[in-house]
Amino acid sequence: MAERAPRVPHLTTEQRVAVGREARKRMPRSSHGEFTPSAQRADPIELLEQQAATRVPELVPIRYGRMAVSPFTFFRGAASIMAADLAATPHSGLTVQLCGDAHLANFGGFASPERSLVFDLNDFDETLPGPFEWDVKRLVASLEVAARDRGFDDSQRAAILTSTAAHYRDAMRTFAGMSNLDLWYRHLDLDEIKSRWGADAGTAALENLQRVATKAESKDRLKALARLTQEVDGELRFLSDPPLLVPVDEVFDHADSPQIVESVRGALRAYRRTLTSDRRHLLETYRFVDMARKVVGVGSVGMRSWVVLFVGRDRRDPLFLQVKEAEASVLEAFLPKSKHANHGQRVVEGQRLMQSSSDIFLGWQRVDGVDGRPHDYYMRQLWDWKASPNIERMTAGVLGFYGQMCGWTLARAHARSGDRVAISEYLGRGDRFDRALATFAQSYADQNERDHQALTDAIAGAKIAARSGL
Repeated sequence: MAERAPRVPHLTTEQRVAVGREARKRMPRSSHGEFTPSAQRADPIELLEQQAATRVPELVPIRYGRMAVSPFTFFRGAASIMAADLAATPHSGLTVQLCGDAHLANFGGFASPERSLVFDLNDFDETLPGPFEWDVKRLVASLEVAARDRGFDDSQRAAILTSTAAHYRDAMRTFAGMSNLDLWYRHLDLDEIKSRWGADAGTAALENLQRVATKAESKDRLKALARLTQEVDGELRFLSDPPLLVPVDEVFDHADSPQIVESVRGALRAYRRTLTSDRRHLLETYRFVDMARKVVGVGSVGMRSWVVLFVGRDRRDPLFLQVKEAEASVLEAFLPKSKHANHGQRVVEGQRLMQSSSDIFLGWQRVDGVDGRPHDYYMRQLWDWKASPNIERMTAGVLGFYGQMCGWTLARAHARSGDRVAISEYLGRGDRFDRALATFAQSYADQNERDHQALTDAIAGAKIAARSGL
């Protein structure tokens, strides 16, 4: 007899409201503003070095070089440090599927399967169920760090922080009143952004948004073909641009590279089983051509990341897949372990739950490594209308507008997986939560600056090696 699926509890709306009120009694909203590093706080450099132990050794100095550029770039790579800090604080107990690294640069635009540009979270390497406020705190703290980097004054920064938290709170209240299906279909495209924020965002913000959207639509597989490949003996091959882009036969000895390629090709064949049958059929119409190691991001540098080229009808029909390693979430040291045995699956399932629209080739697989141990990976398209925020050029008004979009988007992602009625009741209608988050963000940005200084001191003292300019 087949094993029965467990029963799913269904609380009434009144019961869910009561859950939120009880959580508020247990942890007042004002308490979210508290942050004082404990005397037992782990050394931030030791935490980074623990992560480095499982990464590609020759790439780790690039990660440190990128993190050392500014307090903001340090923050981007310091998810493990902040996870440890958040774990030391009391929490609401209201659980959602967390992004785990919800800083403002991990939001952006990409193409939906219907070929429209949507705005959403786009990085789920650390996703795991946990207290909803951990994501909100990381988002708001990232805005404070970025606003300091931009030189905005105290009042400008405070306005950005409180408006972001307020948009999260207001959006959650809206979602709490929606039907389940209406919520599931909600997404943020260009028309919705203009409709929702157009009257308040200002001309500069909307013009900036349009420029980003136009640029994103040109960042596709044909641009990747032009920038990342060349023709060699009548066949397309990846360019060699070490250490950022390295063809597979340059990563390994020539004698070993065919074996590595075949191992990855076997994993890609197996990965197809994680796709729906129609998407599996589409992928099977493409022919494997080449693969290369590609350095991506800030926090991810040093993890094993490959880009694989396929060709369909002809050379003007390329398909680029990113094959990115997934290790245990930094949150798993403080929260229940993932229910998924494969961390690639953990990333994919979390992404599908939180995003309004996910890549059609999103899947996962485990691959035996040359180091004698298996590595988990997830797969997705590379450069499918990818739009990234240009934070270095944002005015205070544009950054505030962007923060509001992120707050709305994060609330929608949390509402899909958590009890949106309970969370909304917990947050309430007033601005107490908003002000507490702003206070937390300011204190945490101070700590982040101290941690960034610790990294630059360690580099200057030759305690760790860093490569800059890459």
